[in-house]
This record gives sequence, C-alpha cells and structure tokens, in this order.
Amino acid sequence: MSSLAQPLAANLVQSVDWLAIAPPTVAAAVALVVLVADLFIAENKKAVLGWTSVAGLAASALLLLPLLDGDRSTFCLAGGSGPCSYTADRFTLAIQFLVLGGALLAALLSVTALKDANKRLPEGEFWFLLLSSAAGAALLPASRDLATLIVALEVASLPAFALVGLRHGDRKSSEAALKFFLSSVTATAVSLMGISFVYASTGTLYLTQIADRIQSVDGQLQTLAQTGVVLTLVGFAFKTAAVPFHFWVPDTYVGAPLPIAAYLSVVGKAVGFTGLILVTVIALPSYADVWGPAMAALAALTMTVGNVGALRQQATRAYSAVRLLAWSSVGQAGYLLVPIAAAAYSDDAERSIGSTVAYALMYAAVNLGAFAVAALVGRTQTLNRVSDYRGLYARNPLAALIMAFFLLCLAGLPPGIIGLFAKVTVFSAAVDAGLGWLAVVMAVNVVIALFYYLQWTALLFRAPEGEPVRYLASAPVTAAMALTGVVGIVLSGAPQLILRFADTGLF
Repeated sequence: MSSLAQPLAANLVQSVDWLAIAPPTVAAAVALVVLVADLFIAENKKAVLGWTSVAGLAASALLLLPLLDGDRSTFCLAGGSGPCSYTADRFTLAIQFLVLGGALLAALLSVTALKDANKRLPEGEFWFLLLSSAAGAALLPASRDLATLIVALEVASLPAFALVGLRHGDRKSSEAALKFFLSSVTATAVSLMGISFVYASTGTLYLTQIADRIQSVDGQLQTLAQTGVVLTLVGFAFKTAAVPFHFWVPDTYVGAPLPIAAYLSVVGKAVGFTGLILVTVIALPSYADVWGPAMAALAALTMTVGNVGALRQQATRAYSAVRLLAWSSVGQAGYLLVPIAAAAYSDDAERSIGSTVAYALMYAAVNLGAFAVAALVGRTQTLNRVSDYRGLYARNPLAALIMAFFLLCLAGLPPGIIGLFAKVTVFSAAVDAGLGWLAVVMAVNVVIALFYYLQWTALLFRAPEGEPVRYLASAPVTAAMALTGVVGIVLSGAPQLILRFADTGLF
C-alpha cells in the first residue's frame, strides 16, 4: 500500500520556476499592495496609487527580458519530465508583452481619466481591478492545461466587468457592464461545459495530452468528445467578439471609461485569441477539419459585419468616434481569425499562428494610439463625435498627424507601412493555406475599411467650423500618444521587428 502511495505522491510534486512566473505575479502583487494602500492614503493623495500601478506594470513588462534566453516551463508533473501547466516560450512572451504593454498604456490614459472624473471613479478599486485583469491576461498565454486556461480567462474577464460599470451614477455605464457581463458569463458557461466533456472523454486537462488521447477516444465517448470540442470553440468565439457574438462591443466601449474601452479593444481581444489558439492548434489539431472551416466562416463574417458597421456610423452622432473604433475592432478581429483558420489547412501551422501574433502586435500599438488621441479630444468634446475631429490639425497639429498615421496604419496604407506589412502577412497565410476565397473576402473588406478610415483622416485636415477649441493636453495622455507614435514609426521603418514573430516557437 505504502509502496504504491510513494510513486503517486512523487508524481504529484510540482516544480516552481519563480522567474518564469514573475511577470503575472508582480502585477498581481502590486494589485494587492494598491488595494491595501487605498485604505490608508488620504483622498488628496490618491494619485500615488495610479503611478504605483503604472510602475508595477512597467516592472512586470521588464521582467520579460530575462526570459528571452530560452523556453522555461514550471508547475510540471514528475519532477519536470511530465506535462507542465505553465510554459514561457516565444509565443507566451510575445503575448505577455502585448498584454502588459497594452495595460501600461491604458494605465497612463487612466491617470488623466480618473483626475477628470471628479471622484465618480473610485481610484483604489479602479487600479486594483485593472492590475488584477492584467495579471490574468498575462497568465493566460502561458497556460498549458485547461484548468489554468479557464482560471486565467476569468481572472482577466471578471475585473473588466466591474471596470466597465464602475462610474458612479451613470446608467450608460451600468447598461454596458450588464451586456458585457451576460455575454461573457454565457461564454464561460459554454466553455466549461465543453471542457468538462473533453476531460470526461480524454481523462486529462493538459493540452498536449489531450492532443494525443482525443485521437483514440473510445467509440462510446466519440460523440461526447465531438460535442465538447464544438462547445469549447463556441465559448472562445464569444470571448473574441467574433460575429454573431459581437453584439456587446459597441455599447460596452461607449459606456466604459475611455481607457477601459482601449484596454478591452487590445488586451481583451488578445486574451480571447490566445485562448482560441491554444485550444485549437495545441489541444485539438486532430479536429482541424472541424474548427478550420468554422474559423474561416467566422473570419469572413466578422470582418464583413465589423467593417459595414463602422461604415454606417454617422459623424455627428454622439460617441460616434468610439463607436467607429468599436466596430473597427470587430472588423480587425476578423483579420486576426484568418491565420488561425489557415493553420488548419497549412503544412506550417506555426507560421500561420505567427501571422496572427504579428498582426495583433501591430494592431495593439496603433489602436491604443488612436484611443489616446480620442482621450485627448474627449477631455474637451465630451460627446466624442467624429465631427469633433474636424480641423484638429489647425488646433493641435501633432495630435492630428499622429491620429492620421494611426488611421492609415489600420487601413494598411503608406506611411503606415507596418499596417500594410501585417495585412500582407495575414493575406499570404490564407493564400498559402489554399483559402483563396477567404483572401478575396479580406481584400474586399480592406477596400471597405479604406473609405471610413480615409474619411476620418481627411476630416482632421479640413478647416474647422465655429470657434476654435483648445484641447487640454496632459502629461500621461501625451506620453501615451508619443509612445505609441514612436513604436508605430519605428515598426514602419523596420517591420521585421514584428514579422520575426512569424516563428513563434509554439510547437
């Protein structure tokens, strides 16, 4: 009895590599520090919580540097020789850089937003929730078992619900939070049901073991396994805001504080796509004939609905600038889905996934930059309409030039070279995988998107109407605009810095 118990106990002992888990751990630790410090700091000194959070996120991002020398795994069974729950490889580090960098820029925008909110946003709770969500989002790309994956997903999502509805006395904010909450809870319930079916049919939660065992499932459990695969994919499709699971996006972005809308557009999207990649490409490659066509159809539908929705926005409608960016983010999600679909048909699935990573990094930099300019304009023009950007060049030339650059990047036009290269990378992934029809749909959608991006760009340089409006710049918002602008310009001059992620090291 004891001789049997000893090997079993030894098999359950897991190793811990503290350096590997440092980035999400530091973000979580700073969140706790901020929460406790909020109890003792006077109201007139609450700003220190914001700068502490910014410093914590910067430290988390810097802790990625020691991990660049090679892959590291931890929480492994059988003394490190068995499957691992946490792996810090090139794919993980790229997504963690995106997540922590995106959270850092959202935090910079939030410093000014909280100051302008006049106590309508509780600062201690805000920073705790933002850091907690960022910690969960940083944990997710390293997850290599379904339990860790779903926990990380919910740690990233649950604080985001509260952040959307945190503004006191704002019905629009509460409605946005409710829509976001209901859609996300539905997604989680469906995902958990699918994961339980997969576990019941394979007897494991580790992604690599699922990939091996699901191919030889007993005939009586075949239907259970297939149902589990479908439900798991549907659940993650909710998280990525893929059509038809996108209905919450426009109202949520409008109702949320603007920095949180920026955070959701980049970090929230990265969380969903990362989970989808891990489940499909690592755990379920043998079901490529199921999820491949599904991803291709979702990609075509999502990019089309998103771009048509953005095209229909009226420039004079309240919050039309944020709504246009929201619908644009849905369209961009469609482009991000294309290489995932291509991975099902390609002989080089790793390169296809690398195209999604490269596109996501480009999109994160320029979309956060566009939201930074929107935050600048929104400080004076509270309704933040597209028409409010008319004549921005005459009032703030630098902001207008940066915004024009970001919009051209999203459109894929020079001088936004990095946007063009990223789109070509995604396009070539579809063509190489034999998905010519999807490449054609993407090309049509790029043309549709050109109209509203160029229309907004032209508006920036038109003569202003009425009295000139002075935009209230702040150091954090200016820093966010400058940082994203520099990143976009550098990447346009040296796109290989992002395109090198076409080799993710995921396999």
